[in-house]
Amino acid sequence: MKTRLLVEQHIHGAFGIDFNKASVEDMLYVSKELLKCGIGGYFPTLVTDSVENITRQVKVIKEAAKQTGNNCAEILGIHLEGIFINSEKKGIHNPKHFLPLTVDSFKTIEDGFIKIVTLAPELDEGLIEYLQTKNIKIQAGHCVGGDLNSCSGATHLFNAMKGISHREKSTALSALIDDRVYTEVIADGVHLSDDILRLIFKTKPFNRIILISDALPITYSSLKSTVFADERIFYDGLKATSATGTIAGSTTLLDKIVKILGQKDLFTVQLINNVYDYHNLEIDGELEWDDEFNIVHIRKGNYYAK
Repeated sequence: MKTRLLVEQHIHGAFGIDFNKASVEDMLYVSKELLKCGIGGYFPTLVTDSVENITRQVKVIKEAAKQTGNNCAEILGIHLEGIFINSEKKGIHNPKHFLPLTVDSFKTIEDGFIKIVTLAPELDEGLIEYLQTKNIKIQAGHCVGGDLNSCSGATHLFNAMKGISHREKSTALSALIDDRVYTEVIADGVHLSDDILRLIFKTKPFNRIILISDALPITYSSLKSTVFADERIFYDGLKATSATGTIAGSTTLLDKIVKILGQKDLFTVQLINNVYDYHNLEIDGELEWDDEFNIVHIRKGNYYAK
């Protein structure tokens, strides 16, 4: 099977590198390692942090993006997850850094390289309309509201959002039944049960599902614990959680997620193509997979691996 290169739009780090703390050299190292996993482009995702730290990391990531070559996954823009979310569904995000959903708040960290913003639409105070004028993808996440009319996507469906209710609207329900909304899905075998995955795949048009990892810095590293989003995270070999048991993110990248779905007979090539359509992307390259959904050949431009 041949496909396009994988594109990751929700990843916080990997190989021991945290994008909220990384240097330019760190970003380039991760970019090279990601391409070896078949990932040709990605949107580094910044978790809730101080305005000062986010502003610094935006500059770092932009500089790294200028230096990537054909032997690297392209840095396609920044996904800002946090700051503008609902404390009721904060997950491991630190609420001391949360800001009101206003234009003035966004301008404290604004940069043209921010391409996706995860926010709680029910808390909007004028920010959404402003983001729309900037052609930024607006995704509902870490929220409870059921009105997604102003959103283009939903962040990690079912995780850190109000679930399905048979008596009222909810974020997850609206994301499922609105065929216009793209929905991120973490199909790592930890964040969603097989039955929920089947429900999503039966309900959503296949061209509106985006596979993501939500990978943590601990992913594909020797680390057993790390500090992420101001909290100590522990990895038990299967999942990464806070000391209180809250799942913090994934420890699996997209190459293995495709393999997991393939083994469950839930994979289709459309799932790789969707993120290209969502962002109107063009990346010169391709992957070749064997019958067991292992990558056996990688090409990006004139770079070849495996």
